[in-house]
Amino acid sequence: MNYESCTLCPRMCGADRTKAPGFCGASHQIKAARAALHQWEEPCISGTAGSGTVFFSGCTLKCVFCQNYPLSHENFGKEISTARLAEIFLELQEKGAHNINLVTATQYLPSIRQALELARPELHIPVVYNSGGYERTETIREFSDCIDIWLPDLKYYDSSLSEKYSAAQNYFSMASKAIKEMIRISGGLAWDPENPGLLKKGVVIRHMVLPGAKEDSIRLLHWIKEELPPGQFLLSILSQYTPFYKSSQYPEIRRRITTYEYQKVVDTAIELGLTDGYMQEKSSAKEEYTPPFDLSGI
Repeated sequence: MNYESCTLCPRMCGADRTKAPGFCGASHQIKAARAALHQWEEPCISGTAGSGTVFFSGCTLKCVFCQNYPLSHENFGKEISTARLAEIFLELQEKGAHNINLVTATQYLPSIRQALELARPELHIPVVYNSGGYERTETIREFSDCIDIWLPDLKYYDSSLSEKYSAAQNYFSMASKAIKEMIRISGGLAWDPENPGLLKKGVVIRHMVLPGAKEDSIRLLHWIKEELPPGQFLLSILSQYTPFYKSSQYPEIRRRITTYEYQKVVDTAIELGLTDGYMQEKSSAKEEYTPPFDLSGI
């Protein structure tokens, strides 16, 4: 897979990104907005020292409520070389990062693999693929050799919701296949023997409950129970939805979720036995959990 006729994501837009951006808004040149220790991932990722997080510019989804919209929609960031990205990985490791956390990286995977290969002789921590879940299984397979931990979202079951809020009618069909492939590739969960609470390898599936969409969340939980192998992944149910970006244009999501909505989803997860993982406190819906995109570390 390359940038000349790009098929990295399910859009399959075929753009020659050496000449013009693809649907994702990205060219062939790596662009990132922040590289720093991040404390607000799941405990098995952030640990005590933090996750070495690199936020990339552009995105294959167009979520109207995106908290990182300056990057995903407005393409904010700084262009860097593959060699510089390799240096950033090693700098984060030097700062004590438990892992390298690639946030929204699909559109740069060929370059990221090169950077990881450059850093590999000195890089001794796991690599996390932090994704919106909208992936091609072919891309997952091709780049699986450089990923240790998969951290995908599973946003929607209903295609009308994914079309309305993320401009991706086929979201569930692609994300569900991709997550199955991530679990197959990872072969289950592996923990750091020196730091038992830290994940070394495996899959953590995230689902953020949306206002007015608890029934869609419940359908997703039933799919997870019926289709995914028990004990082979962690589930993180998020209550942190905050009405960012264009949420104000959609009255039904122009608010935070209620305690009732979130509790109904959590109760369903417990009833289904989906208790390996994390459930947020309702107070997690705070804007300060979004880091400043100020080119730190870039």
